Amino acid sequence: MKLKPLSDRVVLRQLEAEETTKSGIVLPGTAQEKPQQAEVVAVGPGGMVDGKEVKMQVKPGDKVIYSKYAGTEVKLGQDEYIIVKQNDILAIVG
Repeated sequence: MKLKPLSDRVVLRQLEAEETTKSGIVLPGTAQEKPQQAEVVAVGPGGMVDGKEVKMQVKPGDKVIYSKYAGTEVKLGQDEYIIVKQNDILAIVG
């Protein structure tokens, strides 16, 4: 099954959480904070949103940082995705 986002929506695959801190402490799964970094899987076409023209600035394969409480989590089969609006994406990691 494939996700095709509409309008200014972007489908993200969350990157794995760090299991070890910089000082070498191993964190159990419950103590790990979800990372706010993700990889762009699919991008909507953009267009008119709330009366304004929206041009998509990200593309599949980009690594991005998104707002902490943004989006809707979706599970398809074994894969988990987050669907966010483009304005919930804060930066492209390059």
